[in-house]
Amino acid sequence: MHDLILKNGLIVDGTGAPGFRGDVAVKDGVIVEVGEVSGPAARTLDADGALITPGFVDIHTHYDGQVSWDSVLAPSSINGVTSIAMGNCGVGFAPARPEKHAWLINLLEGVEDIPGTALAEGLTWDWETFPDYLNALARRSYTLDIGAHVPHAALRAYVMGDAGGDHEAVPSDAELARMEALTFEAMEAGALGFSTSRTYVHRSRDGQNIGTLTASEAELLGIAGALKRAGRGVIQLISDAYLTPDDDFAQREMDLIRALVRTTGRKLSFTVQQTDDAPDRWKHIFREVAAMNAEGLDVKTQVAPRPLGVILSFASTTNPFFICPTYREVAREATTEQRLAALADPAVKAKILAEHKHIHPPGMALIIVQGFNRMHRMTDPVDYEPDASTSLGVEAERLGRDPADFVYDVLLEEGGRRLLYMPLINYARGNLDDVWGMMSGPHSLYGLSDGGAHCGTICDGSFPTTTLELWSKGSKQGYKAPIEQLVHGYTQRNAQHVGWHDRGVVKPGYLADLNVIDLGGLSLGPPEIVQDLPAGGARLLQTARGYRWTVKSGKVTFENGAWTGEVPGKLLRGDQGL
Repeated sequence: MHDLILKNGLIVDGTGAPGFRGDVAVKDGVIVEVGEVSGPAARTLDADGALITPGFVDIHTHYDGQVSWDSVLAPSSINGVTSIAMGNCGVGFAPARPEKHAWLINLLEGVEDIPGTALAEGLTWDWETFPDYLNALARRSYTLDIGAHVPHAALRAYVMGDAGGDHEAVPSDAELARMEALTFEAMEAGALGFSTSRTYVHRSRDGQNIGTLTASEAELLGIAGALKRAGRGVIQLISDAYLTPDDDFAQREMDLIRALVRTTGRKLSFTVQQTDDAPDRWKHIFREVAAMNAEGLDVKTQVAPRPLGVILSFASTTNPFFICPTYREVAREATTEQRLAALADPAVKAKILAEHKHIHPPGMALIIVQGFNRMHRMTDPVDYEPDASTSLGVEAERLGRDPADFVYDVLLEEGGRRLLYMPLINYARGNLDDVWGMMSGPHSLYGLSDGGAHCGTICDGSFPTTTLELWSKGSKQGYKAPIEQLVHGYTQRNAQHVGWHDRGVVKPGYLADLNVIDLGGLSLGPPEIVQDLPAGGARLLQTARGYRWTVKSGKVTFENGAWTGEVPGKLLRGDQGL
């Protein structure tokens, strides 16, 4: 007898091949029959009118802290994801000496907007080395499978001490050899790969640049040599190449990526997005990546399926007034309710608006503070390609209101919990044309969800849902893709890149990670602000409509968006074969 049968669905098997109608039978956590299924089952689910797809593979998350206290790992798990890679962008919590715990919390709070109080209370710290960390995770169970990269920033601090947090500090030969040895030890223990960050955007809570920002080619090649020695593992990084208007700088970063892959022989993926300052840089990067692949180097870009939109609110982390001294004073020690009450005071509002006139921060922060024509009320379902004509800036102009004053009042709606959506990245031209260009590139991977991070600023763990819902129907400019191509991008394609060859396909012998999806009913409502982190920490949480069932290793983990209580997920150590 089979454990589970999914009947009468349109099977989109993850390979990119045309979908076909049929059944899927599962036994002992593995797919055993596809198409015409024989025999009875302990449980049968009717997938009529729905898609049957592999579970999604999200290769860019930051659940490194959350995995030590949480088994559900939402919002990824509630958006059809059954396997995740974490430890991206060079940040994580291992290796970690006890005296560096507070420093790492400070770093992750700044880089990934994870409340420090939640990390301080929730992290169990039943590890020191990276193999210790993996062993700690192996003692726990989850709704999905997890793999972890060795994060460069933590490794640097572990070996170099305080100097590791200084991006201008150069490791000695002995320190570099030690970092290589620890990375090799981690790879032997089951690390997924090695990750690093080279972006000025990544700063600790107190504003310090991440220590890996300007790491030399010698340092990176020295550490990544461990992957060559181990004969496995992938490299993941973020670089400022995508956001710079400086052609020479961008080219140097591309040359560094080329050298890393050529020297180690390993696969590499890196972040590519679009900013207002360099709206066509992604095209230059894509040409470079195509040339690398033509040389036989396996280099991929990680791209997003929609704008990276900042969610603005008085009840969360970011809003147009968050830099104003009075706002910072109000927010510093107050609870959420106390802060909202104070901000509703006309005298407090007047002081903040007066200060706001003189706030002109550099870079993307200026858009957050002054970009009223990019601020939109969040709708249900969320509109991820809003038009400037519906912005609060245009609405204020129509009403004859000062835009800052008007936006302040809008943020006070719903008891101060009104959410605004601001497409900050990947929206330089006010549409998704360039996003489509990146997604359809031959060397692109769907990633960058940052699930588990940016708790009060963005909520992009729902990227897989947007990928299927938006792009199967088409953007407002008319770009669309076959559902088979979209599913392939979030299943077999991602799984193969990181070496997980036992999943991402609906075929006999593959892991029974599956979704049953009502594509016509698939949609995303606005995120909610929930206070379910340790120490009462708040985060944005977004659920999806349209997932009938998610199955992990043959167990139904979610039914109509609700967790069933099953936790069949586990730690993945390195590559996974059939």
